[in-house]
Amino acid sequence: MSELTATSISPVGPYFSPLVQGYWRLDDWQMTPQQRLSFLKAHIDLGITTVDHADIYGDYRCESLFGQALKLEPSVRQKIQVVSKCDIKLVSEAAPTRKINHYDTSYRHIIQSVDNSLSRLGVERLDVLLLHRPDALMDADEVAEAFTTLRHHGKVKHLGVSNFSPSQFDLLQSRLDESLVTNQVEINPLRFDVIHDGTLDQLQRLRIKPMAWSCLAGGELFNGDSAQATRVRETLQVIADEFGATIDQVIYAWVMRLPSAPLPIIGSGNIERVKSAINARSLTLSREQWYRIWVASKGHNVP
Repeated sequence: MSELTATSISPVGPYFSPLVQGYWRLDDWQMTPQQRLSFLKAHIDLGITTVDHADIYGDYRCESLFGQALKLEPSVRQKIQVVSKCDIKLVSEAAPTRKINHYDTSYRHIIQSVDNSLSRLGVERLDVLLLHRPDALMDADEVAEAFTTLRHHGKVKHLGVSNFSPSQFDLLQSRLDESLVTNQVEINPLRFDVIHDGTLDQLQRLRIKPMAWSCLAGGELFNGDSAQATRVRETLQVIADEFGATIDQVIYAWVMRLPSAPLPIIGSGNIERVKSAINARSLTLSREQWYRIWVASKGHNVP
């Protein structure tokens, strides 16, 4: 199995494992608290020490489920880096008066969201807080003020963003004394606009590693019936056969081949799938293999 060594995700840190365990589907895994703890310790033992959360995951339940497991063995907290997100407000049983899903990057909401996440997770500090989605009403000065407050009180160590465009990233960075440390974006062989719209160019220039969500396209790469999904799946299988690997390993290798050095987020609660993802690090796609997948996705040759 490929050995995992922690890597700095930006010039100012923090150090993350090169693959990240995502917990957005934790509520679907139907695990007991002890099973959740055992899974957490198993992927830590494999070298995956960074965990990805958001306040809204599982209709605001997943952070609490994780916290219940962590409470069984609090010392495990010292072995992991905890990432969480805020700014999406969902229509939910937890907010019965809310009329529509929307975004909120106000000072008050950011502070309250972090306090709620810390309480649910049962931790004293987030290693990284991400703004989950770009908010058309974001006041960058107000966000900066919220982050300054959170850092001052020791509740958040680093700030990053998710799904931000380069201009949105630059706007927020212009108001911060501390550097943003990542942009968590969707990267998979079906949807990779960030490769061409300047997002990954910007991060490579800044020497900031993106976090890559939905690398497997939510399963669409395995069971999607669109012409695009079918083309890509067939090409992935051919390349997998060339390596003696699996399709999911080729997908992760395709993402990690990008020069911005993305950190893939694994969404499975099956430890064997996690091990398979780790083994993808031993695959190095040639430029031609990488572009064969690009061509299959686009449905045409390069210009």
